[in-house]
Amino acid sequence: MNKSFRTFLKHTAKDYYNQSVNPPVVRASTIIFKTMNELRKTQKKGLKNPTGGHFEYGRQGTSTTFILQQMLREMEECYHVFLTPTGFGSVFLSIFSIVRPGDEILVADPVYSPTRFLTQDFFHSFNIKTIFYNPHDLNTLKEKITKKTKLIYVESPGSNSFEFQDLSKIVSIAKKHKLFTAIDNTWATPYFLKPIKLGFDMSIVSATKYYSGHSDVMGGSLAVNKRVFKYVEKANKITGLRLGPDDAYLIIRGLRTLDIRLDKHQENAKKIAKFLSKNKKIKLLYPYKKGSYNYKMWNKYYSGASGLMGLKIKSKNKNSVLKFVNSLKLFAYGYSWGGFESLALQQEFRELGKRNYLKLDKDEHLVRLHIGLEDPKDLIEDLRKAIKLIK
Repeated sequence: MNKSFRTFLKHTAKDYYNQSVNPPVVRASTIIFKTMNELRKTQKKGLKNPTGGHFEYGRQGTSTTFILQQMLREMEECYHVFLTPTGFGSVFLSIFSIVRPGDEILVADPVYSPTRFLTQDFFHSFNIKTIFYNPHDLNTLKEKITKKTKLIYVESPGSNSFEFQDLSKIVSIAKKHKLFTAIDNTWATPYFLKPIKLGFDMSIVSATKYYSGHSDVMGGSLAVNKRVFKYVEKANKITGLRLGPDDAYLIIRGLRTLDIRLDKHQENAKKIAKFLSKNKKIKLLYPYKKGSYNYKMWNKYYSGASGLMGLKIKSKNKNSVLKFVNSLKLFAYGYSWGGFESLALQQEFRELGKRNYLKLDKDEHLVRLHIGLEDPKDLIEDLRKAIKLIK
């Protein structure tokens, strides 16, 4: 029976052995066997089918983490999914699997700042060179490909500034030059975009965000195609990056309502975007304006939009921007996003990293909003009062 995505989320991962709706949390370090022959047989099965859930040691996972992997594999429509203890763990694993000393990486300029520090600073000490490209001018990508280039790393939309990119064109360029590709797809999740189907080798999602949905767990997933699997599997064994069964259980729980929550985040965000777009002090960084390049690229590849957006605020008075943020009553202040609650964050340049292609005037300021699951009327009224403080 062919099930829809919504039905799949509700009806997969049942525990028929215990007759429970949700699978049990299985915690294990040592896996015991009746005989050495049984242990060796399990080892051989695991080697022949590394995606098949044959465990000989707890680091390989348990039935709980295996169930989550199988859910995500179907959601991503990929060859295999690796689980990591944080979203950034999946970022690290994707890059570490491919690059070696002497290699070069091409990275989208507006990536998540820890990703930027990892690639341009940390990997630099290992003689790995990172070159950033303009997400809205892919000539800056093509022109910087050399014989040393191994990987194109994409984040779409861009972190904090929300640039949407021509994803098929990036994949086409990569294939022409026989390069690997990775994309951070946390903003959309495979509910709105399936990067592996689009041609990417690796797709990263921070399970901390929308997968969990309740702001109470950290985790990451790295979906891969068959071409790159052997490289990631080898690196995965070496690094020991593993998601624990308790966190896996909470993420499975969150996935049950992923579709309902994302639909509501999108519905609320669109209402907020409509309200904010009428304010002359604010340039909205969200795919709402038909005819714009960002809207065209979003509309071309995505089936929906999540609840995360940026505001570029024009004000000569930075303190008034801070007052605007601080006066919000229904928006909490904190990092991360993707939970049920609305969040606001005034962005400092150190949080953006040293960007090559983002130009802000002295009187321009960035604020990031995550639109939660509250009543949008209440959120709009909260914003309406706060905006009056911007001078």
